[in-house]
Amino acid sequence: MNQLHLTIQMIKYNAKIIFGNKLLYFLIAALIVFLAVTIGNLAAGNALDNQDAFSLLLFIGALLVFYPLTFGIQSDKDARTLEIIFGIPDYRYRVWLMRMLMIFAMAFVMMLALAWLLNATLVDYKVLPTIINVMYPLMFLGFLSFFLSTIVKSGSGTAVIIIIISVVMLIIFQENDYNTKFYNVFFNPYDIPSDMTEILWNSLMLKNHLFLAIGSVVFFLSGLLNLQHREKFLG
Repeated sequence: MNQLHLTIQMIKYNAKIIFGNKLLYFLIAALIVFLAVTIGNLAAGNALDNQDAFSLLLFIGALLVFYPLTFGIQSDKDARTLEIIFGIPDYRYRVWLMRMLMIFAMAFVMMLALAWLLNATLVDYKVLPTIINVMYPLMFLGFLSFFLSTIVKSGSGTAVIIIIISVVMLIIFQENDYNTKFYNVFFNPYDIPSDMTEILWNSLMLKNHLFLAIGSVVFFLSGLLNLQHREKFLG
């Protein structure tokens, strides 16, 4: 029981640090976006499909993970906990691994709840497979944000870079080119072209997921390696 209590206290403490006491605001913002889209489509009589559900859940997930992963290093510095993290050997790796698990677990649970609500009100689709497909681009963008934050060391600076990268990627991947789809970060597995067979599309989706998974691992490990340079963060 004592170990469980300490674990819960540690989770609460890290949640305050990584969200900067703004977790409730992000949850409310995600809920407002979801309700606005849901009510707007109900009022307009628009029929949504699995493709629309994927895009909506990806946006909500990005809203939930963007701030803690972009401003995580800066939040540690502002809270004056960066010295403690760097003062204990390998502690920073365990701290950030736990934080990553917390961030994505929270996003997963929130998206799952909203996905079930969306399924009950507007769209009849398979909820869990859709959430799993959303996690691939979400983790790629999240770990990319973490990696850049270890280089820039400024939450605002990292946010600007991520926004610019996202806009550029959206422009590049506007073209419906088969050769670029497998590394399209915003690949929607439910937006199947009419001129493509299901077998070919599934093969393309698997290649895209593999690309995003490898990219996520590379960015995460690179970010942890950057944390070895203690003097760059405390100087």
